[in-house]
Amino acid sequence: MSEFWDDVYAARPAATDPRPNARLTELVAGLPPGDALDLGCGEGGDALWLAGRGWRVTAADVSAVAVDRLAALARGHGLDDRLTPVRHDLGTSFPSGAFDLICAHYLHTPDDLDRTAVLRSAARALRPGGRLLVVDHGSTAPWSWNQDPGIRHPSPQEVAAGLALDAATWTTERADAPRRLATGPDGRTAEVTDHVLLVRRTG
Repeated sequence: MSEFWDDVYAARPAATDPRPNARLTELVAGLPPGDALDLGCGEGGDALWLAGRGWRVTAADVSAVAVDRLAALARGHGLDDRLTPVRHDLGTSFPSGAFDLICAHYLHTPDDLDRTAVLRSAARALRPGGRLLVVDHGSTAPWSWNQDPGIRHPSPQEVAAGLALDAATWTTERADAPRRLATGPDGRTAEVTDHVLLVRRTG
């Protein structure tokens, strides 16, 4: 898995100011900062945005290229005291710690990954009151690495059902499929659908 993503990031120029995901800024802007975990941090737009707003962020990715680039960006932005990039193959290891926010934006890969197990581990790593934000592709953008016409995008409700979280401990705060106008890395725009699941640990 790491070789595929190392190749993906190495083929691109290093980002100098990566943008955060739209659903993150929409749903998290009003939350008080605490400890956050960004699963599959990629170029680091989400992690940098959170750290810039006072969160202490652990940013995990399987790609050493992505992790090294984000570490350099954090230093360049003066955020290395609040942002710790770490390399993790989530199929075999999960970052340690307890968190107030865990984000998994577009955690899709062509390799075998028990994503449900990863997201269950994430839910268990939340502190009481903490939130797990899962944002998946609900449509295929023209610039997506996966252009398989037969791909199926599970709904947020299906993702939540697969987690099988105890309603006495976790509650679903949002599960919907909003649309938005997105801009790809090559500047093209397209309307895309996001599958948004927001889960809160209540006990």
